[in-house]
Amino acid sequence: MSVVPAGVLPGATAVQDGGSGATAALGPRARLWPSLAAVYRAQLSRARVARIPLLFVATFQSVGIMVMMRGVVDGGSEARYVVSGASVVVVAFVALNLLAQYFGQLRASGGLDHYATLPVPPAAVVLGVAAAYASFTVPGTLVTAVSGCVLFGLPLGNLWVLVAVIPLAGAALSGLGAACGLLAPRPELATLLGQLGMSAALLLGVLPPDRMPEAVRLLRDLLPSTYGVEAYAHTFAARPDWALVAGDMAVCAGVGVASLAVATWAYRRAAVR
Repeated sequence: MSVVPAGVLPGATAVQDGGSGATAALGPRARLWPSLAAVYRAQLSRARVARIPLLFVATFQSVGIMVMMRGVVDGGSEARYVVSGASVVVVAFVALNLLAQYFGQLRASGGLDHYATLPVPPAAVVLGVAAAYASFTVPGTLVTAVSGCVLFGLPLGNLWVLVAVIPLAGAALSGLGAACGLLAPRPELATLLGQLGMSAALLLGVLPPDRMPEAVRLLRDLLPSTYGVEAYAHTFAARPDWALVAGDMAVCAGVGVASLAVATWAYRRAAVR
């Protein structure tokens, strides 16, 4: 374990310059937003090639689910939940499942030590990585939504709502995925938690809620991605209730802030162990 002189701790304001007695002021603290942008660009360029095949798998999986459900659901409100749920599953696959695996492996391999040496706030690391992973969900989510609307004969006019649904649901699920990866004692357990979370988002998001037992509907209400599904599903109505859409998005935003705060705390905890 290395020992850091007290003069260079974050709370210090000056460092003694050798034996001359002169003091040199430390540089200013790294700001959150520039640090976040730097981490985001680094992660985006690093993961671009590796994540594209996985994104294709996530999109193919969601489209395949809608094709299978086409034989069970003819249309109406049930088709709305199938399409919106399958679209959000792409976000869950990348933001929850893959992010849990990434942070679990990073913690097990000692990769957190690299981030701990960087002059960036912990929140910038968590938010930058989460934003980079969530960015990979945009093409797959759009392809899934358009394919579902064509398959079930739903209107395409309100696809713009996904511009808000993707980042808000992605933030909520990314925070959970990062927290699972950082808090799990072993990377295998982090992978398991990510898989279970994605399976829950798949089963509870794609299946129409009217066909679920009451106990299962209560579990569905606890899943953050549910509110992204509900927000998008409401837009398929002939006259969408935009107050409901805004309310569901507000819940997604609140859960996203809370889950990312937990992930930041988990990162601080894992980085100092």
